[in-house]
Amino acid sequence: MTMGYLVLETGDVFTGNWIGADTDISGELVFNTSMTGYQEMVTDPSYTGQILTFTYPLIGNYGWQKNDAESNQIQASAVIMNELCKEPNHAGAKSTFEDELVRQGIPGLEGVDTREIVMQIRRHGTVTAVLTKNPELVKPESLKKPPKDGRYVKQAAEVDHTSYDSADGPHIVLLDFGHKHSILNALLQQDAAVTVVPFDTPANEIHRLAPDGIVLSNGPGDPMELTPIFSDIKELSLTYPTLGICLGHQVTALAHGAKTKKMKFGHRGGNHPVKDIETGKVWMTSQNHGYEVEFNSINSDDFFFFLKNVNDGTVEGFKHKHLPMIGVQFHPEAHPGPNDTAYIFNQFIDTVNMGGLSLWESMEA
Repeated sequence: MTMGYLVLETGDVFTGNWIGADTDISGELVFNTSMTGYQEMVTDPSYTGQILTFTYPLIGNYGWQKNDAESNQIQASAVIMNELCKEPNHAGAKSTFEDELVRQGIPGLEGVDTREIVMQIRRHGTVTAVLTKNPELVKPESLKKPPKDGRYVKQAAEVDHTSYDSADGPHIVLLDFGHKHSILNALLQQDAAVTVVPFDTPANEIHRLAPDGIVLSNGPGDPMELTPIFSDIKELSLTYPTLGICLGHQVTALAHGAKTKKMKFGHRGGNHPVKDIETGKVWMTSQNHGYEVEFNSINSDDFFFFLKNVNDGTVEGFKHKHLPMIGVQFHPEAHPGPNDTAYIFNQFIDTVNMGGLSLWESMEA
């Protein structure tokens, strides 16, 4: 086994066994608390540019599956885990997790004290780190913060239009900031025709596509890096029924004058309780984000917050008071409940089918 080292900007150093590609890498160090779904996690485009730490102790036990990926490649820059299963036992496995790391050029460490990493992140907040075999060459104080130029969204998003036809359903334009396959699949399961377009597609070009509704996807990075497109997002969301998910939720709020801020260590996992303020119901949600919409920043004449995080009170969803416009911070397509929040897509498509004339209604028992 070759030894590897994770050096944090705090000066802390973690030692483990090197796995995957033979290359040093740096990035923002984050952790996910989910007990399953490691393949979905590493292929989620929202992890672009980040080093992902798994808190669940055993990773790779069901191998690499044919249909579990959320994009066409591993998006995380590197992975950190406590124990790697090198001989998975599952009929659907087409390769091992480590084989995929090597094939796709992704380095990692196993045999690491991941609980201590999580404690360090919770103590200091999200930190920059480097994965290396030569820690003596790394100066922690010189580790650079992630760039603020929108490069990760550009890296994660599709560059061309892609269409998925439907004989009977409405036409939805999915603005791609780095969408998960599950979001597209959730729309297709609603019998919608979907056109996936790059996040920076001009509003006038989207008008020519004649959509019945707009969905803004998840994606990586700071939403304020997308300031140049806010005017187009505002125009589109005032014109068509709109659903924003994760980064899409943040961008929609920002386009209408709200503010966002970086969280201390974010929400990443499949066990985050969210309360519907209107009904009192609590939903279990899957989340992956490091920024939040500030509670007091949105225009209360036109918008109201209807969902909040039970653990820390942060904003999890907003609605427009007069227009069919909604944003949710969590991932309603991710089935953590397993179907707690699938109603978000049902309501969105119902509203689109009614010509956008109905307002959002809360889930009834």
